[in-house]
Amino acid sequence: MQNLTDVQLMGMIQSKHRPALEELYDRYGKLVYSFAMKSTRDPQSSLDITQAVFTRLWTTERSYDPNKGKYLNWLLTMTRNLTIDHIRKERKHARTIPLEPKHENRMDAENRSNPEQAAAQSWVGEQIRDAYQFLTESQVQLLELLYWQGYTLSEIADLKAEPIGTIKSRLHQALKILRKQLYVIREE
Repeated sequence: MQNLTDVQLMGMIQSKHRPALEELYDRYGKLVYSFAMKSTRDPQSSLDITQAVFTRLWTTERSYDPNKGKYLNWLLTMTRNLTIDHIRKERKHARTIPLEPKHENRMDAENRSNPEQAAAQSWVGEQIRDAYQFLTESQVQLLELLYWQGYTLSEIADLKAEPIGTIKSRLHQALKILRKQLYVIREE
């Protein structure tokens, strides 16, 4: 199982081959958990989201399409979407969850036992912070609301009392700047 690619494992999962799901969980379970933990700051919610991600892998009819991008990106997008759904559900129940990406460098218990992973995450966090300096305050605020607090573009437009087209344009420009800056950093 360990020699199989993620794509091969996903094909086996579609055939309900349980060891394939277990292998993907072994590969990505901690990453999915820490990704959810960065947004929720709640261990139980992060466990619930992790379980939901792998349950969805098992039960969904749609599968990963390798022509649309890397498997890890697809998995983390699914994690992000389920995390946002969870946060919205919590918000509806009038409980607030602190979402502060400025604390991404705080190491959770798992990272303390894996210094290489902690160092890599810290380095990535630094690169992102460095890239943020090229954004305007409104672009940073938009990214915070959209990606870390789980607002939709239309909710942000209402919140800011601006047309949704302006919000979309600002988002496009911000992502373009980040992509360019992170690419430059990666090339160095």
